[in-house]
Parts: sequence; C-alpha cells; structure tokens
Amino acid sequence: MPKPSKEIDTPAVFAPLDASSPNLSLDFAPGASRYVLHDCHQGLLLLEPFASLPKGTIPRFLVLDPATRRRVLLPPPPRDTVPDDHRWRRSRYYVGSALLSRAHPSKLCFEVVCFAIDGGHPRAWVASVDDGRCSWRAHPRTMELEVDFDPWLFESRCVHAAGKIYWHICNSYRMLVLDPATLHLSYLLAPAVLSDHFCTYRVGETPEDGRLCLLAVGSRSRQLQLWVRGEARGSDNGWFLEREMLNMRVVWDAVPGLPNDLAHRIFSVWPSDMDAGRTGKVFIRTIGYGRYSLHLDTAKIERLHTKHGKEYGHPIYAYFLADF
Repeated sequence: MPKPSKEIDTPAVFAPLDASSPNLSLDFAPGASRYVLHDCHQGLLLLEPFASLPKGTIPRFLVLDPATRRRVLLPPPPRDTVPDDHRWRRSRYYVGSALLSRAHPSKLCFEVVCFAIDGGHPRAWVASVDDGRCSWRAHPRTMELEVDFDPWLFESRCVHAAGKIYWHICNSYRMLVLDPATLHLSYLLAPAVLSDHFCTYRVGETPEDGRLCLLAVGSRSRQLQLWVRGEARGSDNGWFLEREMLNMRVVWDAVPGLPNDLAHRIFSVWPSDMDAGRTGKVFIRTIGYGRYSLHLDTAKIERLHTKHGKEYGHPIYAYFLADF
C-alpha cells in the first residue's frame, strides 16, 4: 500500500496487488488527510497527526479498518497515567507507535503501543480500545536501557518481523526491539562487520520462511547482502551472512538520470525496506529519482507507479485483511 510522500501531504492510497484484490479506499475517513500513516497490522491502519507537535507530546492516534470502514480517534493518555508525571514531562521525547494486537475483526478491539524517552530511558504506553472505548496504561521506564544519544535518531515508524516489533536507529550499531507478549524493550545488535556503514541495514523477514533477517549494503564491496538470525559458532552478533545478491551498481545503472558520481549515487539511492508481503522484493528509495522494487532472486528492477501514474511514496506497507 503506497503512500505519496509526506512532503506533499497527500493521503494514503491503496494499490491493488492484482485483479482479485478488494477495492479499498480511505474515503470513509475524510479527516485522514491531516494524518500520516505509521503502521499497518492485522487489517488496521495506524496514523499520527501530520502537524508537528512539541517533542514531549504523545499524539492522538487515528486507527482505521478499511475492510469494514470503521474508525476511531484515540485521545492522548491522561496526565495521571504516569505517577509523578511532572518529573518527566520536561525531558520527555516522544518517538513512535505501533499496532500491538487485535482481538477479532468482527469488533474494533485492539491495542496500540507507543514509547517515549523519559529521563534517558524508554517508557512504553499501551492504549486498549474496545469498540470505541479507550483506556491507557503506562509501563515503568526500562532502566537497563540507556538512551545515550539524541532520541531524534530513532525512526518513528516500526517494522513487524518474526513476531516482534523493531525501531531502527539512524547510524547506529543496534535497533530497539519490543516483545509484544511481554512489552519488554531491548536492544538488538547488528552484525559487527557493518559497523562502519550502519545507515544501510534494514530489518525484515525472509520471503520463504519468515525468519528474522537484515538487508544490508557492504560498505566496501557495495554488494546487497542478506543476513539471517541464528545463534551458533561463527555468527556475527548472532547473524549469518546467507547470501550476496548483486552489486548496487546494477541498481544505480537502472535509475534513469542518475549521475555517475559515486558519492552522489550512494547518497541518492538506497534500499529502504523489505516487502512485508514476502514477495521476495526489496523497495529502493531515491532522492528525486522515483521509487523502485528489486526482486532478490531475479534481480528484476521495476519503477513503482500507481494506476493513475503517481510515484509511490514512503512508507510502503503490505496490507492484508484480518484473518483469525
């Protein structure tokens, strides 16, 4: 499901995979144009306000069910959700949100989790919604995790992969992980060999069996690499290099109008995500040169357009109807 870029403030749209895909739209939620898409899970869409808010403010979330054309606007958590909240309010830095769980598609019953940095440590909030009624609870700060960097480096959008929820951290050797069952937050290290080129790795699932994996670009070889998770002898921080697919020069050469300057190519074109639909494709993002998909097995590169000729924006989500 492509979303035209945030910069032009265009509402999210659906791009049917094939002729059998249901014809869905967000026309039942005209106010959605004031929000941006932040997550897609179990048939629901999670949106946050487009307008900038103070860094310590937890926003109102808009949750949509396109299949049943239902929607609910969640209020922010009450101030007394966290005891002695005044102690943390000045230092709080809101990071991002995710759809946590859903009870059943026949009802609009679900949970949303979000987290912020309070006094240098992450804290999770959970909103539980039962047919429009919302209640909030806050968890204690995760004291064993220290955020010793600018929280601005957290990416606000999450990735659901292999049963857990991940937030990338720009230019970091680790990512933040949330276990949905326990709401425990932890860091997961990337392969140490990628330590000088962290900005290019992306977490996801292997297309064939849903294992946790990383897509990365080798800093010296410029090879597009697939790392899979596995604790055994010879692993690198618990990761194994499963295969190298192709050189990024193949991708660069396929982008019309891209200059030959190497620094410009590296800066302007990069793998942004693995397709959560497990099609075997990787999405390629660019600065000013369009959006592309790359098939990991066939190396086929395609420019992404909607049926009306619009460029795909960011993010791109795989939307599935809820199946329980």
